[in-house]
Amino acid sequence: MIKSTVSRRTLTRAGLALGTGLLFGLAGAGGQSSAAPGATVIELTQTPCQFLESEQGVDHEFRTSSKADCDDINEKTGFERAAKAKVLKLKPGKHVFRVTNKNVPYDLGFWLRGDGILARATLPSVSGGGLGTGVTKDYEIELEEGEYLYSCPLNPTLDYKIVVES
Repeated sequence: MIKSTVSRRTLTRAGLALGTGLLFGLAGAGGQSSAAPGATVIELTQTPCQFLESEQGVDHEFRTSSKADCDDINEKTGFERAAKAKVLKLKPGKHVFRVTNKNVPYDLGFWLRGDGILARATLPSVSGGGLGTGVTKDYEIELEEGEYLYSCPLNPTLDYKIVVES
């Protein structure tokens, strides 16, 4: 009986540690690492409230000191910017999203997930934080065919689209 209880506790703790690591991108998904062999590297640069590459390389030179500033900016400009945003088209397989915080004065993150409730539940995702000003991190993922979104919830950006197809 005691042996069984210890085993369950151990399994529960291990499961919680793994789940937490996956949630915060610590299980090999987020962090500074070299790209996996054969992976396609996609470089993305975050400036206040936006990813430059997703918005055709145009830096809108937004000024922000908090998440609330981006919420206001996106409410005013988001619809027009989303209409012009570049849809990233990729092949299935290994990818590394190399994300840099260019000049945002607070820590950022990155979140790539399926587009829509069903896709979010069935397609792979990756996320993580800790992107201080000037910091670059790699987020590795094996993408399957489907439609995805990526954004930064901490530096609220638009939800930018990725289409993965053979």
